[in-house]
Amino acid sequence: MNRNSQPFVAARDFLLAHRTDYATAVRDFRWPQLHQFNWALDYFDAMAEGNQAPALWIVEEDGSEQRYSFAELAERSNRVANHLRALGVRRGERMLLMLGNHIALWETMLAAFKLGAVVIPATALLTAEDLRDRIDRGQVRHLVVGSEHTGKFADLAADCTRICVGAPVAGWTPHQAYAEHASAFTAEGTTLATDPMLLYFTSGTTSKPKMVLHSHQSYPVGHLSTMYWIGLQPGDLHLNISSPGWAKHAWSCFFAPWNAGACIFIHNVARFSAPALLGVLEKYGVTSLCAPPTVWRMLIQEDLASLKGRLRLRELVGAGEPLNPEIIEQIQHAWGLWLRDGFGQSETTALVGNTPGQPLKPGSMGRPLPGYRVCMLDPDGQPASDGEVALPLEPHPLGLMLCYEDSPEKTAEVMRGGYYRTGDTASVDADGYVTFVGRADDVFKASDYRISPFELESALIEHPAVMEVAVVPSPDPVRLAVPKAFLILAHDEPGSAALAENILAFAREHLAPYKRVRRIEFVTELPKTISGKIRRVELRQMEVQRRQGERGAQEYFEEDFPQLKG
Repeated sequence: MNRNSQPFVAARDFLLAHRTDYATAVRDFRWPQLHQFNWALDYFDAMAEGNQAPALWIVEEDGSEQRYSFAELAERSNRVANHLRALGVRRGERMLLMLGNHIALWETMLAAFKLGAVVIPATALLTAEDLRDRIDRGQVRHLVVGSEHTGKFADLAADCTRICVGAPVAGWTPHQAYAEHASAFTAEGTTLATDPMLLYFTSGTTSKPKMVLHSHQSYPVGHLSTMYWIGLQPGDLHLNISSPGWAKHAWSCFFAPWNAGACIFIHNVARFSAPALLGVLEKYGVTSLCAPPTVWRMLIQEDLASLKGRLRLRELVGAGEPLNPEIIEQIQHAWGLWLRDGFGQSETTALVGNTPGQPLKPGSMGRPLPGYRVCMLDPDGQPASDGEVALPLEPHPLGLMLCYEDSPEKTAEVMRGGYYRTGDTASVDADGYVTFVGRADDVFKASDYRISPFELESALIEHPAVMEVAVVPSPDPVRLAVPKAFLILAHDEPGSAALAENILAFAREHLAPYKRVRRIEFVTELPKTISGKIRRVELRQMEVQRRQGERGAQEYFEEDFPQLKG
């Protein structure tokens, strides 16, 4: 291994060796001390030399597939780096990537890292105005975009280098020209571990996206914690259901698997299908699966038990939003595997998780992962058993972002008093298990009691008719506010007064009186950010307006059913 990468490799090997020994891993793990470090050059290329093991396996919806070894990806990314350099890409310059799950995504990211350019991942769901904001605030100099999306840039970034992947587009340089360049790459200058590497625009459920800046150590090295949480091992075949452009894609479709020497598996489909995913898991022998709760909720609608013994799956994890206990229990009953929750942010890598081989408490996110000290802070900024999730800044957590690039005020706000504050609230028990309560902005009071939307949502989703739910406060003249649930029903079941009564009665049986959901509304979709997180702030605002007018057609109150009163 390259001398610069030796501390990183030693830290990685330690975590791989203690994959199921949580106590030792947490007690003895130390973040590697790095000065000059370029993950793509010092680690990936060294690991890839002569390595014909599969690194990336892409299967299309029609069944066609492509497999690439570590050695192939190292060579291809060298050619792309030389191509980008010839087009004028230089160290520190910003490059916006809007690509699907195509080989060009991985080889271009590796190439940009080798050059020392800063990558700004962008989802294809962004509008022209979203892109204008990213280009202007991110000081973008170069664009690498799928041909099908180049039209969004017609009136944008006229001075940027333009590279398209796919069919030729007038005014854009074809990505395929990289093949004409040399397969060997020599870096110009050195990369410091603290040099910027990635710039993420957070999806922001309440405000304009923040600019999260990560370094050559905070993300690739920081994702040793993510590798540990997932339980990845060399030679694994890992499938993560996440769209390019989001931090979770880099977590689990880039850094964590390759840190472990595992193969990234991609199944490209136009529209998600739970039966199709289950078929792919069986056919290709996927060993680890990471998916958001929305996907897990759809999977448990299928006959999972029929697949027991036919899958190679060893590790199951959920990310994006907390997992409801009902989902975890159904997966365990069907497959005999624990679906393990975890917690992190775009600003960090995985911070908390239920790790392989350890006792799992359904409903808990798990315990702090190796390398991270996690605590809860009360409103006065003091450690407590219940409060805002925070990281002590001394010593500085290696996997924490450098800053919010365009807002020193926001950076100072979240890093005040010697802690990084996540904005999420949770509780911690005597065994160190952390249980999510909610975003600080989502927790509310009803009849002067503090209410966690997640706790109520977890109870309601156990009802067989409910597939997805979001709980917000609904203004009430007596109680100030009462919990209201917006429900998406399973199997396209129609909403009705009878079903509303049944669900309200179910809530009455499973929730303490002060927590009881007293209003429900059947909906066909929930407002979400483009990264898929529920925008409860939008539901709250809508509910305030709704209470000033007439009740909705699919809206039901507890008082509509006298037999439920009390």
